[in-house]
Amino acid sequence: MTANRVRIIGGEWRRRVLRFAPRPGLRPTPDRVRETLFNWLGQDLSGKRCLDLFAGSGALGLEAASRGAARVTLVERDRAAHAALAANARLLGGNSLEVKSADALEFLRTDAGRYDIVFLDPPFDSDLLGRALALLPPRLAEGAFVYVESGQAVGTAPGWEVWRSGRAGAVSYQLLRRADHDH
Repeated sequence: MTANRVRIIGGEWRRRVLRFAPRPGLRPTPDRVRETLFNWLGQDLSGKRCLDLFAGSGALGLEAASRGAARVTLVERDRAAHAALAANARLLGGNSLEVKSADALEFLRTDAGRYDIVFLDPPFDSDLLGRALALLPPRLAEGAFVYVESGQAVGTAPGWEVWRSGRAGAVSYQLLRRADHDH
């Protein structure tokens, strides 16, 4: 990955390099972390509804769309980052992509959708992760997964269980499920 570019690593748009807005603190999920995540989730996401909150570069949501997700909603409040996401969605021609200009927490409060996979990668130096996790349960489909990326492991937040976890450099990443999900 070079500056302000991210490469799709799998699926229909594999090897496509996309530009994103240079924003303070914006750090796309590294290729090897995305590879691990999509090995955990399965390479084919056909029929899945995905939500990429704090979308930033869109690396996670665009990767999910490339792998066949039925619907991917990317939420980003930063205007420049949102404009780059919208431009990339048009460039890819992905009918499954929906780019929303909104605050992630306000989106969770007002959205009526239910999602099979949610990507949470807020700014590391914020308290947004815990706040987003608290608002998520009504938005989750049965058996949904929530991917969390942060500077440190989330551990077992109340009501959640860690299904898989890893670390790459300064990035801690986990795949969570609701503790009350059906096995």
